[in-house]
Amino acid sequence: MVPPILTVRELSVTFPDSNGGLDALGSASFEIYPQEFVCLLGPSGSGKSTLLRVLAGLLQPTGGEVVFAGGQPKIGMVFQQANLMPWRTALENITLPLELENVPPAERRARAQALIELVGLSGFEQAWPRDLSGGMAQRVAIARALIHDPDLLLLDEPFGSLDALTRERMWEELSRIWQARQKTVLMVTHSIGESLFLADRVLVLSQRPGRVKFEMKVDLPRPRADEMRYTPHFSKLAKRLKEAIE
Repeated sequence: MVPPILTVRELSVTFPDSNGGLDALGSASFEIYPQEFVCLLGPSGSGKSTLLRVLAGLLQPTGGEVVFAGGQPKIGMVFQQANLMPWRTALENITLPLELENVPPAERRARAQALIELVGLSGFEQAWPRDLSGGMAQRVAIARALIHDPDLLLLDEPFGSLDALTRERMWEELSRIWQARQKTVLMVTHSIGESLFLADRVLVLSQRPGRVKFEMKVDLPRPRADEMRYTPHFSKLAKRLKEAIE
């Protein structure tokens, strides 16, 4: 049995307020294994984004612990908004993490170009963020998160602001990118269909304070095509998740 790359034990987060504190997470525990794609579902306010911020090192937990195998890993994160720097081209946005690490320019460009081809943005290297569609901007954000070869990729509803058709196309793109790079991924989503299309396993959080109350392995074959969403088995899995959330 391969050991987990990430273990979360009894994690809790309380935000101080005038009423003694808001409990966002309460005793959340789970494990994630290498090269696994895990989706995190739950009602609004259940602490999904808070959990990702703790894992990314952006927020200190109130209690519990986060254990990464082999020590502190390299982490990439993609938010709901692409958050691209408007004065930098697509290529320059992607190379930014390597610039901060003082990687030589030639190596930065070569690694960025490989990712541009992987995410399907060839020909848009010199495009400004204002000239990119929402889906293209998120491809840039995904490439930027991947460029320093992270051990763990965190996705916080990366397609939440896209229209329905673009969002569904991005499911297929992300699935393709994941299969090409085989990164360990934890993704927050509100969409049952999205979680089933992308994940190996789905974790469902309870109402606030969030804890993992249900876990389901997604036994759908890969690669996954759009037609799979209309099969009886997909519907059966979706029903189980819907019942778990409610």
